[in-house]
Amino acid sequence: MASQASGSGPDARDPALLGSAVARLMAERGWERPTAVGGLTGRWAEIVGPELAEHVVPETFEPAADGSGLRLVLRADSTSWATSLRMLLPQIRARIDAELGVGTVRDISILGPAAPSWKHGTFTVRGRGPRDTYG
Repeated sequence: MASQASGSGPDARDPALLGSAVARLMAERGWERPTAVGGLTGRWAEIVGPELAEHVVPETFEPAADGSGLRLVLRADSTSWATSLRMLLPQIRARIDAELGVGTVRDISILGPAAPSWKHGTFTVRGRGPRDTYG
């Protein structure tokens, strides 16, 4: 077995800075995108602002329909915030692209508040329901 002798130049066995070692590990394992997504959810208030973050939260990340990039689903706590968010979507998309890289998030969907369940018990009566849209 041949012994490895250190030459005069740097090689793979030399000590590395922690930041560069972690970056190399993330690139080798393919963890860059999941880490960026986790950073987005963890810093949501910093990215979109505290007022918007109080009323809108990222609900899910899932692969986009075309397979390239991710689809971000946002949930607003009222229909008025969902409407406002739709108008602010270009600015929010620009901030997300600046944070994660252009094209990481391909599609952003906005959902209104979830309607409460009016079903109680095992039997239900068909009809129009409580006559409110909830979103």
